[in-house]
Amino acid sequence: MTLAVVCVIGSLTLGLGSAGAAETDPVRLDTRSRQAITAITVSMRKAGEQFTAGRFEESARSLEKAMNQVEVAVRAGSPELYDALLPRMQRIVDARLLIELEGVAVAPFQPPMRPREAATAMANSESQPTPSGANAPPLQNPFSPDVNGVSFVKQVAPILADKCGGCHIRGSKGGFSLATFADLMKGPPEGVVIFAGDTIGSRLIETIKTGDMPRGGGKVSSIELAILERWINEGAKFDGNDPSVQLTSLRPDATPAEAPEDATPTPSVGTPTGKETVDFASQVAPLLVANCTGCHLDAMQTRGGLQMDTLARLFRGGDSGPVIQPGRGEASLLVKKLRGTEGDRMPAGGRPPLKDAEIQLISKWIDEGATVDPSLREESLGTMTQQAWLAAATPAEVTARRGELAIRDFSLAGGNTDRLSTHQSDHFALWGDVPQPTLVQVAEQAEAALQRASMVLPAKELAGKGDAAEAFFGGRASIYVMPRRYDYSEFAQMVERRSLPSDWDSHWSYDGIQAYVAVVASNSDEEQEIADRLAAPIASLAIRSRASSIPRWFADGLGKVVAASDTKRDRAELAQIRSELVTAVGTLKTGKEFFAGKLAPERADLIAAAVCESFLTREKRRGFDNVIRQLGDGKRFDDAFLAGMGVTPTAYFDAWLQWVK
Repeated sequence: MTLAVVCVIGSLTLGLGSAGAAETDPVRLDTRSRQAITAITVSMRKAGEQFTAGRFEESARSLEKAMNQVEVAVRAGSPELYDALLPRMQRIVDARLLIELEGVAVAPFQPPMRPREAATAMANSESQPTPSGANAPPLQNPFSPDVNGVSFVKQVAPILADKCGGCHIRGSKGGFSLATFADLMKGPPEGVVIFAGDTIGSRLIETIKTGDMPRGGGKVSSIELAILERWINEGAKFDGNDPSVQLTSLRPDATPAEAPEDATPTPSVGTPTGKETVDFASQVAPLLVANCTGCHLDAMQTRGGLQMDTLARLFRGGDSGPVIQPGRGEASLLVKKLRGTEGDRMPAGGRPPLKDAEIQLISKWIDEGATVDPSLREESLGTMTQQAWLAAATPAEVTARRGELAIRDFSLAGGNTDRLSTHQSDHFALWGDVPQPTLVQVAEQAEAALQRASMVLPAKELAGKGDAAEAFFGGRASIYVMPRRYDYSEFAQMVERRSLPSDWDSHWSYDGIQAYVAVVASNSDEEQEIADRLAAPIASLAIRSRASSIPRWFADGLGKVVAASDTKRDRAELAQIRSELVTAVGTLKTGKEFFAGKLAPERADLIAAAVCESFLTREKRRGFDNVIRQLGDGKRFDDAFLAGMGVTPTAYFDAWLQWVK
């Protein structure tokens, strides 16, 4: 696909024509409501047919008719009808953007609020479930005219604390913490779960509606779900004083700008001056990871409200307030706990206390201002520790460590490690409960896929043999081979603690020490099938391993471009891709939204590949090659991009976005 024809839309029926009456609605509707849905569907389908025929003005008028029909239906209808119309409202929003991209003006459309009767009826119903927490406040009517939008502090936070607190506030099950508003919006490792203005694409709402969450017997009531949905539709705004404050400390009776009475200012991380004698990443972080994991790092149930997975959480402190006072090591609660001079001595659970020299090292770091290199502040403490070890390890030591991790991962996924087959190639170490010939075949295709990455990486880096080849990934990268899709899904659930899309059969992961591709492959698979599954993740892993600062979108996008370089698509496939891309970019205003992860994953992936494809055009190729050279010289991604392309990544994306539109 070339970017010169990005704005050509193959068909609008993807957004409109699928809104048929056959779509299943969750409740039984009366005859009048069903007639309203049918009328709206007819108007939307007509708009789609007109758009496909190139009659954009007529399509706009038909879509406006559907908008008016929605307004009338909602005003005269029931809450149940409103719920049934939500998917159609989202399609109207998407379709409106498509038509405007063709230069045709369309009337504005703001999805109407759910009828007030919904909240009134549910609030008065004796059978309606209410928050189960002992201190849960009464829910406000989110639809009454006197409510100026849903309040996160007063309405949303209490729901999350009551329904999700055990797993995701006092702990971080699945790697997902809801301890603060900032944590909630960041989402779990696999991506954000809340998209402002988009309840359909927000996975938080999806998991509640499907019953997947919350677990452990809790249930989100209809009125609570309505509050969450309206909050997202209104922009998922935070009306508190500090988004880094613990959700459990937010007072529902506080005014929007009012902070908790007992709030203590969070100390800030200092910037090194060059005179420090203690380095946090290589000296302090490893001590904390070794002694605090299980209670305060990677903890299912956090002790004392203190999470230390990241610097932000460490500096924020726990239920007793901040544990670090920069410049005052011995006065800091962290040091007092380690020495046992205040409360129970840490670490708890029968672990031996830290040596006096180790505590003194931590105290000295705090005395010197509790500084951390700015380039490392977004990393987790575990990653910092790994990178410090990695910097001092040989490629052979890294390969051995990755082998240990492979055995651990297969064991976590329920595999029989005694039956694991292994195989090594120049760049990869393969593991799997599959016949040896299958591993050999996967290794051959992996090596071939890596060579294809010369499309975006210097060929000389990929041509190494022996020790040079082993050093390419800092040690041989692992490939986990699983014979069935079930095994692959189970691996993701147990090892990565996430669910994978049903159409995935391979993916990659890299954090420095961990560097692997997981793939489904068996002796019944054709050679080309295995090659197709490996092409994108191998290329992405190769790109990501060039520098720790390379963002995921850059590695993923280039990997998809490399994989698609040998793929021939017919006209219908290209039309569908172009249509999906135009829909995706139509929801964006600036690059900041894209880089902040404000898009659903499938749309973000599509845009990332298109942006990365633009790097390889004749006009941009020289600048892109310079970016890769700068990264190889040790520059951080943003600096390397600026040096190579002459603009920041955000400025480049904004210019690309305007050109596409």
